[in-house]
Amino acid sequence: MIRAHDLHKTFRTKTGTVNAVAGVSFEAHDGQITGLLGPNGAGKTTTLRMLYTLMKPDQGRIEVDGVDPAQDPMAVRRALGVLPDARGVYKRLTARENIAYFARLHGLPDAVAKQRIEALSQALDMGEILDRQTEGFSQGQRTKTAIARALVHDPRNVILDEPTNGLDVMTTRAMREFLRRLRDEGRCVIFSSHIMQEVAALCDRIVIIAKGQVVAAGSADELRAQTGEDNLEDAFVKAIGSEEGLHA
Repeated sequence: MIRAHDLHKTFRTKTGTVNAVAGVSFEAHDGQITGLLGPNGAGKTTTLRMLYTLMKPDQGRIEVDGVDPAQDPMAVRRALGVLPDARGVYKRLTARENIAYFARLHGLPDAVAKQRIEALSQALDMGEILDRQTEGFSQGQRTKTAIARALVHDPRNVILDEPTNGLDVMTTRAMREFLRRLRDEGRCVIFSSHIMQEVAALCDRIVIIAKGQVVAAGSADELRAQTGEDNLEDAFVKAIGSEEGLHA
């Protein structure tokens, strides 16, 4: 379970300061998929980066399975599997070698790492690419490798920043099914997306962020009821109070 309480993050720029996150609070439960939805620049990625300890909040508190990363960041990192917005993989290594390298970083014994790599390869349909050098991989192949790398240590909490961004239709369908499998295994899954259909189909709970704040939260049905709208896109636009949501 992941809790975010009153998170704030400000950045200094040449022209002043930007309040990227200004009081974000929500809970993501085990056995559920929680979606972060918002227009570009809303603060979603900054929020995720604070959750997975890449950034420290200026104010507020985070808990991952009851552990505060400010007190024990290594314990939190061990409990998390993260697909960041950057999908970088080591191009001179094969997909298997990329995943195995991260397994060693997490201290997994070789035998356990081998089992995990085989299980993830099967779950993500990586058989044909597992022993290929990653240079020249498609977007979908890189994403699969990055997700397998993030989950090799079998974390209970998974954070994915736009996991289907740039994927073709068939790979997107497979990725959505994989996310459902993670949820059914009892994991806590958080992901951000711009795709309304994806959020409506996958998420048990949706958190809408606009201008660095949570402006609405609930299931898709609850959000439609709260806004008085019949479809999620209209509910989203009404919640953020701007037509910019149509172009997010």
